[in-house]
Amino acid sequence: MSDAAVTEDAILGGTVRVRQPAAGFRVAIDSVLLAAAVAAEPGEEVLEPGAGVGAAALCLARRVAGARVTGIEVAPDLVRLAGDNARLNGLAPAVNIMIGDIARPPPRVLPASFAHVMMNPPYLPASRAQAPPDAGKARAHVEGEADLAAWLDFAFHMVRPRGTVTVIHRADRLDAILARLHARAGAIVVFPLWPGRDGKPAKRVLVRAERGGQTPLRLAAGLVLHEADGRYTAEADRVLRGAALEL
Repeated sequence: MSDAAVTEDAILGGTVRVRQPAAGFRVAIDSVLLAAAVAAEPGEEVLEPGAGVGAAALCLARRVAGARVTGIEVAPDLVRLAGDNARLNGLAPAVNIMIGDIARPPPRVLPASFAHVMMNPPYLPASRAQAPPDAGKARAHVEGEADLAAWLDFAFHMVRPRGTVTVIHRADRLDAILARLHARAGAIVVFPLWPGRDGKPAKRVLVRAERGGQTPLRLAAGLVLHEADGRYTAEADRVLRGAALEL
């Protein structure tokens, strides 16, 4: 990918720089919010399937010094950019993005070996969406051969017992997520991301679950993203600048 086809952008309050394709799928706040919701500790191993250019992985590694994030990504051009981004941010030892997908993970990605899995799967089933003409955007937004159930199954296959799986997804697919978690996870937290204070429904939710956990599901108050004038709320701004989300 030529330099002309790539932009360099700042996220996490300017503490993370991201080189990404100028056209197609672009890093959004979903990646930052996902990383902020993972309850990782220094020394723990985290897996991110569908890592893209590494934005979420970099945000998590920047917030939790000593955590190690492994990502898998099917697009070779994005894997190259992710490697560039890890070096650009001085996080190459902590962030390693490899070629692979959930059907064909790299051999070094072993089952039940991660303390946490975080992911932002494609939001739309192929039956309900017309894929965008840009291949990268289509891959990010519309499910391919692996549907949402397959992504969740993979996550729980890779996380160790009592480890956590954290997902950001569309609120209208919450029922499908919870149905797939039934009987395999506990300590489930549903965390709505409210667009504003005007009572409009949440379009996105964060869901975190513990493999083999026993405690009941909890509906959290969530996070209000915007004030009436469109500015981020103080709470959202803190998270977008690097604070953890307390689920």
